[in-house]
Amino acid sequence: MKSKHFEKKQNLQDKDLVIIHCVRSTVGGIFRHIADLIRYQSAKGHKVGLICDSLTGGAFEEEKLAALKPYLALGVVKLPMSRQASLSDFRVLKQVYQLLNAIDADVVHCHGAKGGVYGRLAAFWVSAKRKRQGRPPIVSIYSPHGGSLHYNPKTPQGRVYFAVESFLARFTSEFIFVAGYEVEAFKKKVGRLTRPWSIAYNGLMDEEFIPVEPFSNAADFVFAGQMRDLKGGDLFIDAIEIAKARHTGDLSAEMIGDGEDRARYEDQVRKRGLKDIITFFDPMPIREVFQRGKILVVPSRAEAMPYIVLEAIGAQVPLLATKVGGIPEIFTNQAHHLLPPGDANVMATAFLDYLQNPENKKQQAIKLHQQVSKRFTVYEMFKTIDAAYHRHLTGAVIPATQQNELVLHDIVR
Repeated sequence: MKSKHFEKKQNLQDKDLVIIHCVRSTVGGIFRHIADLIRYQSAKGHKVGLICDSLTGGAFEEEKLAALKPYLALGVVKLPMSRQASLSDFRVLKQVYQLLNAIDADVVHCHGAKGGVYGRLAAFWVSAKRKRQGRPPIVSIYSPHGGSLHYNPKTPQGRVYFAVESFLARFTSEFIFVAGYEVEAFKKKVGRLTRPWSIAYNGLMDEEFIPVEPFSNAADFVFAGQMRDLKGGDLFIDAIEIAKARHTGDLSAEMIGDGEDRARYEDQVRKRGLKDIITFFDPMPIREVFQRGKILVVPSRAEAMPYIVLEAIGAQVPLLATKVGGIPEIFTNQAHHLLPPGDANVMATAFLDYLQNPENKKQQAIKLHQQVSKRFTVYEMFKTIDAAYHRHLTGAVIPATQQNELVLHDIVR
């Protein structure tokens, strides 16, 4: 961290922007998206800073953050952001306001529900002050990344989250979604989009399209990522247990990652007598994960646009995934191969089908690789987002009431 506060904008060319990304968690796909964006923005000459949480993440996440710091000309500010709403939010919000007020920011890009609250409200107050001074406002961009959109609108918690999202929409210059699924989820759960919006799919770097071969002693099945029920780690264990009872040969699996439910999963494996079959490992680089398993399993109950699916396809890794979120948009004409979420029995059957004929999934991996390499690149993601920034900075924004609705029925199933 360069200092307790961001450095002020100095001697920048007109084309350079000062961009602040605001996010709570530096874990998982949401941070991968931000990191890729920061690298491209820095390469273009923009000055970038990051506001994030000081409470989440471990050594693995700290390494990723350290690798990103050379691209953060304005440094990193870490604040204690609670996951749930609490009185501490007011203190953090004041600090974010003070940080934004201390620099000449052009854009505040907010990611996730909590980042969206802090960044958008702080940007609004700074912009109100600028208006009194006759200066242009901060462009306030919001990317939900799933976030609060995963909640059930019929629950009290869901109603609160969606009411907050509806309220904050008025402080948003533009929504940038990572999938058509998010657009539809927002309309269904929050309401009509009254602000401009666009879709910037997550993307991969060129080197991520190089195939990865599994080790000779690789496990049959591998699960990787955040260990919490939303990601289906419990279902993975259930499916392995069911498949074991129906399979006559040996079976092996690995669960790689960390998270709030890992201890419970380890206890679940121990109590069910699966310790000789399922082995746990701490987080590691994703391409190392791919070497450790013959097929990757993504048993999520909910997703937005998961990087792990894109990364597996980029590496030509055989894949079993559920039909949730934006995953069907990745699979397109292969979406009929996706599994229904929340069904361990169907998943176990898919495990056994793979063991009997692994070549089917290998051929599907090749087809998916060809599709994804043309559509899901970091460069395309960056271009879409950069264009959105400049639309607002130049006043070339099309009002939401005049936007042509995207034809989403072909990509959201």
